[in-house]
Amino acid sequence: MKIILLQDVAGLGKAGDLKEVANGYARNYLLPRQLAAGATPALIANRTQRIATEQRKLAKQAETHKQQAERLGQITLTFKAKVGSQGRLYGSITSQDIATALRDAERIYVDRRMIELVDPIRTLGTFTVSVKVATGLEPKITVNVIDEAGVVAAQ
Repeated sequence: MKIILLQDVAGLGKAGDLKEVANGYARNYLLPRQLAAGATPALIANRTQRIATEQRKLAKQAETHKQQAERLGQITLTFKAKVGSQGRLYGSITSQDIATALRDAERIYVDRRMIELVDPIRTLGTFTVSVKVATGLEPKITVNVIDEAGVVAAQ
């Protein structure tokens, strides 16, 4: 018997999947518990339409991610910070600081957890920081840290 799953069923499939199962399994287990519905032509057409809609939505989202990645790849952020005698900052530049700067300067909203900064930046110089936009899209932004007086130290 052909059925369309209404909910995820362990060992069988996910909601929306079209499956061929034994008649007894469908009649005695899946249908009474409303885990599945018989695969009528109307339900199959509805499923096909939902799949096409989902694919269009994913394609549009992928294009948006690609555009955002291209835009992020061109960005250079500059932070001014107080510096001690050893060239170390009083404080540090964190992923939250970078996310805030992106939001304020470029109007790009990125969650701080998507900015891949292993350790906070604690010295003067130029750094390359990855931003995870989506799977496979990790543009790199340039972060310049300068002294409040405007002097850039050599690394």
